[in-house]
Parts: sequence; structure tokens; C-alpha cells
Amino acid sequence: MELRQLQYFVKVARKQHVTQAAEELHVAQSAVSRQIHQLEEELGVQLFIQKGRNLQLTSVGRLFLDRVESILADLERAKSEIHEFLNPEAGEIRIGFPHSLGIYLLPTVVAEFRKDHPNVKFRLRQGTYNSLIRDVMKGEIDLAFISPFPEKHEHVSGELLLQEELYAILPQSHVLSQHQSIRLEQLKDDSFVMFSEEYSLRSIVFEACAKAGFVPQIGFEGEETDTIRGLVAAGMGVSLLPEMALTEISQLQPAKVRVIEPQVTRSVGLIQRTGERIPLVAEVFRRFLLDFFRDRKLT
Repeated sequence: MELRQLQYFVKVARKQHVTQAAEELHVAQSAVSRQIHQLEEELGVQLFIQKGRNLQLTSVGRLFLDRVESILADLERAKSEIHEFLNPEAGEIRIGFPHSLGIYLLPTVVAEFRKDHPNVKFRLRQGTYNSLIRDVMKGEIDLAFISPFPEKHEHVSGELLLQEELYAILPQSHVLSQHQSIRLEQLKDDSFVMFSEEYSLRSIVFEACAKAGFVPQIGFEGEETDTIRGLVAAGMGVSLLPEMALTEISQLQPAKVRVIEPQVTRSVGLIQRTGERIPLVAEVFRRFLLDFFRDRKLT
């Protein structure tokens, strides 16, 4: 069975006429008839019956048409994907990110990249640490911003982009809210607003509190930085958040105070599936990101 036979079959099925199908295909009528006949012989079924001057699909012909149209559509999509894979100016970048990087970092780098690559499309997927690694491993996304950066992983690898400082955020009415800096142990008696267990920022805060000699008292939990900030600003407790998650100004604004003992940071990296070539457009974006963050380290 050849691709040409399937294409001729679909055209005849749509036109219900061999001559009209041949005209649109720009081939001789005999060539179309011969290919249809060979296809029927190979399948061992009759795909068409004559009805007046037209051809009509048999019941098995209609079933076969549904399958063939699906196959041809998949082939067209595959051709399009290959074109996008090889063309960095007309492709799609599938990238994942944690919520805390979607507030400032992701919009910034995408906007900067699109200045020189305006036709590139982005498909974005927000997720937790584990879900982002899983999506990269399954090939559902090409790249992912991730924090903390996994230094050693069997299935994903990449580059460390930056180390970001975490700040204490406090209600404006808090006794320490006007301080330039604090020691983390000064918050040991406060109630903490924490991320849920699947979020990596939760473990970073717990580890920092352990270094400061206490276990944080959890008053509230949330799944997004906006929720954490809002609850803290409303007086529900204190927390630690990355600097990039504090760039947005809102009506309910917590106080931002540097933590000097211990200094709390998180690593942010970019990962892809180990040993697998990503689409060229994604590779161009990956190189752009490495240059983007390298330049900022030098300035």
C-alpha cells in the first residue's frame, strides 16, 4: 500500500467521480482508476460502487476513509512539526515554569526573545518541581525553568541560571517590619504562611528555619505566591519569598525585610531531557537564556 494510493482514494471519495479527481490531481484518469483497483485488490474489499455517473463508497469504504483521513492528517501535522523543528523563526517553544517565576522572569525573557523572533510561539505550562521534571521526561515540554536546580538527575539535565535571595515578608504592623535586616530566629514565635508540601519553596523555608534553630509554626498554607503575600499582608503570619515574587505592587503589600542570618537563597535552572535533541527553535531560546543570565551576572 502506497501513500499515493491513499491520496487518490481520498480524492475520489470526496469528488465521487474518477475524472474530476484526476483533474484535481493533475494525472490521467486511467492512473487514478488503476491505483484504486490495486488498493481494492490489496485490501480484498470493494471500496466503491457505481451509482449513475458517480462512485459511492461502500460501508467498508466509509470506514476505511475515516481511518485514511486520520492518517493523512497525522502525516501533515508531522511534516509541519518537522518544519517547525528545523526552523527557529516559525516554531513553537513548549516551556514549563513554577508560579513564582511566572510573575516577572518568564514574561521578561519571553518579551526580550520575541524582539528578534516575533513569529515564534510559546506554549506555557505551570507546575510544581516534581510535575515539571515529569513533563520534561515524558516529552510534553521541551524546557523547564525549575527551582531548586537538580544538580544530579538520571533523566534531566541543564544549566544553573541564577541564585536568588529570599526575603522575609511581614505584615506592615509587625514589630520588625521597619528593620533593614533581621535574623531568621527573630521570627521563631510567629505563625508562618507556607506553601503546600508539593512546592519546593516550602522545603527551602523549613531548611532555613532549621539552620536558625527552630521549626516554623504553620498557620496557613497556599499554592501561589500571590496568596502567600496577600495572607501575610492581611496579618495572618510571616513568610519567606524569592525577590522576583515581590516585584508586583498590590493594595495589600507586606513589608520586605532582608534575612542576614542565615542568608536564604534558591537556585534557578533550566532543564531538558538528558540525551535528547530539542527543536531548533527551543535550542535557540535555550542559548538566548544562557546569554541573558550570563550578561546579568557580569553587570
